[in-house]
Amino acid sequence: MYKLIITLAALVAMGQSSFGQSNPASPKLDQHRPQFHFSPKAHWMNDPNGMVYFKGTYHLFFQYHPNGTTWGPMHWGHTTSKDMVHWQEQPIALYPDSLGTIFSGSAVVDVNNTSGFGKNGQTPLVAIFTHHNAQLEKTKQSNKYQYQSIAYSLDEGKTWTKYAGNPVLPNPGITDFRDPKVRWYEPQKKWIMTLATKDRITFFSSPNLKNWTKESEFGKEVGAHGGVWECPDLFPLEHNGKKAWVLLVSINPGGPNGGSATQYFVGDFDGKSFTPFSTKTKWMDYGTDNYAGVTFANTGDRTILMGWMSNWQYAEAVPTDPWRSANTVPRELGLKEVNRELYLTSTPVKELDALNDKTTSLNNVAVKGEYDLTAKTGSKSELFKLTLAAPANDFAIVLANEQGNELVIGYDKAANEYYIDRSKAGKTDFKKEFGKRHTAPRLATDNKISLTLLVDVASVELFADNGLTVMTDIFFPEKDMTRLAIKSASGISVSSLKYTTLTPAVNDGL
Repeated sequence: MYKLIITLAALVAMGQSSFGQSNPASPKLDQHRPQFHFSPKAHWMNDPNGMVYFKGTYHLFFQYHPNGTTWGPMHWGHTTSKDMVHWQEQPIALYPDSLGTIFSGSAVVDVNNTSGFGKNGQTPLVAIFTHHNAQLEKTKQSNKYQYQSIAYSLDEGKTWTKYAGNPVLPNPGITDFRDPKVRWYEPQKKWIMTLATKDRITFFSSPNLKNWTKESEFGKEVGAHGGVWECPDLFPLEHNGKKAWVLLVSINPGGPNGGSATQYFVGDFDGKSFTPFSTKTKWMDYGTDNYAGVTFANTGDRTILMGWMSNWQYAEAVPTDPWRSANTVPRELGLKEVNRELYLTSTPVKELDALNDKTTSLNNVAVKGEYDLTAKTGSKSELFKLTLAAPANDFAIVLANEQGNELVIGYDKAANEYYIDRSKAGKTDFKKEFGKRHTAPRLATDNKISLTLLVDVASVELFADNGLTVMTDIFFPEKDMTRLAIKSASGISVSSLKYTTLTPAVNDGL
């Protein structure tokens, strides 16, 4: 994606730490370092790019500025994993060149060698990305400064060769013309590119990833339009034995709780046009810190997404050093019908269970006032998973520390809303937009809430009602959050509760 106000890097990192490990020589630098989410060892990261599974390895590329901790000349960083939990950062994959810097895009496994890049029986990985010509933009010689290009790898993503015929999709005169997400459409034996084109999505097709034909447009008059559309994704999901197509569209600004967020549409796709079943605006994640999320290619029957765990309102100002930004945990996507509407569901992938350590299980917990979970579990971990089931009555889960910082996550019955309140959760003065209370509607219609929380040092991911309502928020406590309690003024009986401490996903050479 493209940040509209360009700020070149001025801050050079002073040190590095391995993913999943604090640097004992500089504890202040790594105070908020996530322990089971991917973050780069140093420098700036935003959108996930080129996510693909190939020969037993998950590849996550990402928007990367290797010379600073704010947005700057974009490269494709690269990290790999065998399980989506333990990540090994790799050398930079794509560098800027004479055509421009390297903006967001996708990668595919060209199994049939439609591109002709494969040699000696080798299956090529092909990256499709946006070149951004900053010089053209700066001098205003043309508004055609974003165009689509490709590169290929014959060594399982280790090194990449840019196609000599770039760009493969020139700009027709649209200022925001970017973020290609490509997938193979088997019924018509062709590649489909889903491209963000200012205030709408444009679909293109190609037999070989090199020659592209415009198929249709979608979205000019539907959905949220509070900002520019970007980072789209189109994929099928099964529901009750039938296939539906989901179109993700990230938007900045215009999110439900301010700043950047991702909306989605569920409908039908015939290889040419996308037709939504409903024009109701729906949000994939109501928190403020899951943006530009896209799915992995080549994962078979599973549809797995990761997002950028930040927000353009404050991403360049968050108090982390020597890195900025992390990714969400990988999430498995599905569909669920509520009142004849299909909704997207998101749940943590099962691979995260490998981090489970000690579990405390409780049943029929009566909460009137405050129930001290720290005392009950004997744990002061900053890394934990909490699952509970309870009636749909008022309650709050409070994460706190000795400094008086409090992160409050709960359900408001009168409003029928979940919420995360980080207004008193630590450092908030770096941006006025940060320290707020965020809300999300409860979409489930039954009277029993199920909730899963993942907490990792300075982030919380809430999955309610089997992923129907999702919220992701980051926060920056002044000291470790080691106190956990459930509160309910009116009283609530929690039928089941499971608290599991999680082990750090240390860099183990995967």
